[in-house]
Amino acid sequence: MENSGLQNPKIELSTTWIENLAIEEINMNESGIVDLHEHLNPVHYLEESSIDFMNQIRDKIEFYISRFNQYRGQQTSGHIKIFKISNTVNDFMLFRNSLRLIFARRANDVISIAFISNGKDLLAPRLKMDDSFGGEGVHEIQAHVGPFNEITWRFHGEVVNMDAMVKHYLSEFIKQSAQ
Repeated sequence: MENSGLQNPKIELSTTWIENLAIEEINMNESGIVDLHEHLNPVHYLEESSIDFMNQIRDKIEFYISRFNQYRGQQTSGHIKIFKISNTVNDFMLFRNSLRLIFARRANDVISIAFISNGKDLLAPRLKMDDSFGGEGVHEIQAHVGPFNEITWRFHGEVVNMDAMVKHYLSEFIKQSAQ
């Protein structure tokens, strides 16, 4: 017998979209307002995707920061702290030794990543060995809307591997904030 995928416990299915369709239909029946074209407009999907992408980044970073701080032990002066940024949906920053690493949703399709040193100097993370710290400016991860409103997140046109990205920025932050 063929496995349909729904019976496989290893497959995680996101049901948010179908739940939203059911709620919209109930609301449509109660209000009498019908929007037959909303699912074709990527704006809603971009907002949902950017919030989800930022939450995933923050969850991974919180996990690794917790592990890092745990290995540092009782030396709390070198611990990394994470803060939410007020008046935003889910922007956040890391802080250690007067260095901040900020992840911010500048728009539904743009996430910016930058360092702030001494509370005022905006610096860019290095991307390769011969780059100097603080060079290029703010890094931007941009949404790309593909067929069927599929959204991928890209850096310099390349699809982002979230695990590699988190490892890179967190490693850069830890190395630069240790000084």
